[in-house]
Amino acid sequence: MKTCLVVDDSRVIRKVARRILEDIGFEIAEAGDGVEALAWCRAMMPDAILLDWNMPVMNGIDFIRRLRQEPGGDQPRVVFCTVENDLARIREALDAGAAEYIMKPFDGDIIASKFAEAGVI
Repeated sequence: MKTCLVVDDSRVIRKVARRILEDIGFEIAEAGDGVEALAWCRAMMPDAILLDWNMPVMNGIDFIRRLRQEPGGDQPRVVFCTVENDLARIREALDAGAAEYIMKPFDGDIIASKFAEAGVI
């Protein structure tokens, strides 16, 4: 079974994303910020990461930049899931190594289609 790390400072968003991703066949882990997510990745690199941008401690863009420097950190397919909708921000996320970009709010169809486009499912 493929694993997905859901990284968001909102417990509600993590719970909703967990339910959707479990329904499409992922085993889920959760992190509340980039530091926690990086520690999780160092212990066990996931197949995919659903990543929020705006979080305390370490934000999503700093996380993905650090992740890509880790051994095996080039492997997970990262899908940003955020309220950031500025074109320059989207470009920055893709340039940093994100495979896809989802705008909040989201639903199961959006996540499934973006994960398919990212080549994870």
